[in-house]
Amino acid sequence: MKLTILGSGSPEAYARRASSGYLLEAGDDVILFDCGGGVFDNLLRSGRKPSDITHLFFSHLHSDHMMDYARLVHAAWDEGGAPIKVFGPAPIARITEGYFGPQGVLSHDLRARTELLPSQEVWKARGGTIPRPWPAPEVTEIAPGFAFEGTGWTLSSCEVPHAQPALTCMAFAVESAGRKFVYSGDAGICEALSALCAEADLLLHWCYRLDGEAAHPLMLPLTPTPGEVARMAKSTGAKRLLLTHFRIHMDGPERHAEALSTLTAEFGPDSGIVEDLDSYTI
Repeated sequence: MKLTILGSGSPEAYARRASSGYLLEAGDDVILFDCGGGVFDNLLRSGRKPSDITHLFFSHLHSDHMMDYARLVHAAWDEGGAPIKVFGPAPIARITEGYFGPQGVLSHDLRARTELLPSQEVWKARGGTIPRPWPAPEVTEIAPGFAFEGTGWTLSSCEVPHAQPALTCMAFAVESAGRKFVYSGDAGICEALSALCAEADLLLHWCYRLDGEAAHPLMLPLTPTPGEVARMAKSTGAKRLLLTHFRIHMDGPERHAEALSTLTAEFGPDSGIVEDLDSYTI
């Protein structure tokens, strides 16, 4: 498997990091986990096209994990790509309908592109045929415990504490060719996630708060620090640990270095903090 970081940041507007998005090549498929703001542009910078994406999994439906969803689906459709297979917690089906349905926010655009004769001629000149259907991603609403079998890979999931009860929040594990990748989503440490991480070849875990950083008592169990994540990962037998979802204040040189030092001390040298467009072989 190959992992490419398309977005390693948070909801904050930040030139260094797009919001959450992670591209995994596994078996015959190209899988995207989350699709936050800026992920679409980094997909292009990585050398991929929107229509290359075969599957999209949402860990949860916070805006910084799905802001580029409509852009991705629309662009893949405009390239003539096959419908993307989309999986996410409810109400992802209603959200999709709200973008691409007959009364959706993009309906005016889609009518113009599919019904106006000049637009039809442009589409035909690009190799398309008339009538031109609207975008129709294949949406499946999922819940924790969902499992899936792709072409040369399998996926499993669990619930993680983050924004309940407003949102369903999940972590995912993908296994392919004897290797295991785990993406935590936005997660507090819990038994279910620890079990999912067991013997992972690569664990990609969010980090919203640094060691020693103050937080409201309600936030403490939901925002594990680099040290807490590192100790959890080591206890599960994970072989490599990478942190993501870094916020602006965490990227100051001294604090960044402190986080890296903590990871090395608590987990070992095979750990780090990702940057946008980094790639890793699993």
